[in-house]
Amino acid sequence: MKRDPRETERALLEIAKEQDGYFTAAQALSVGYTYRQQHHHKNRGNWESIEHGVYRLRTFHESEYEDLIRWSLWSRDRRGRIQATISHETALAIHELGDVMPSKTHLTVPPGFRKKIAGGCIPHKAVLLPDEIEHRRGFNVTTPLRTLLDIANSPISQDLLEGAVRDALERGVVQRKQILSIDPLNPEKAKLRTVLETVEHMEVG
Repeated sequence: MKRDPRETERALLEIAKEQDGYFTAAQALSVGYTYRQQHHHKNRGNWESIEHGVYRLRTFHESEYEDLIRWSLWSRDRRGRIQATISHETALAIHELGDVMPSKTHLTVPPGFRKKIAGGCIPHKAVLLPDEIEHRRGFNVTTPLRTLLDIANSPISQDLLEGAVRDALERGVVQRKQILSIDPLNPEKAKLRTVLETVEHMEVG
């Protein structure tokens, strides 16, 4: 039985809504748009081609996070699951912590990720736990706490790191007790505890 075109359109719209208007050719195919129909909508201007296999519905405005959404859609595995999580300096900027202005996009991907990442991105490989990821419209980003942990073990300057920690505490997106609960014997995490002590000492002084 032939599917009602309006149902197909609504199904695609539901997908696009969750991704700020963006979607992949594979997602369009999954709801009933053949490749021939996709080509038709692209030529008619109903769908704007963002890059190979990625579109945006014309009824949606360009997102301020278009690059991040594009990277996220690009990273999907064969089951359609997003593999890349925005992290490090880029995540700091999204959370508005500190004064970091990253020139490239930082992504954390699973250790087994095999896709070739083009220029303009800095990949990091790690296993992220579910509670270390926040879901946004069209992309995932590391939580403020996980972001600070990552940043503490990056080449970022001490001043920028302290500023990010101070902002996170003042805004309440990270609690002091969360940082203090970090295992002091874990060298990869202990640095954040040290930074907290420095920030608090500066405020007292």
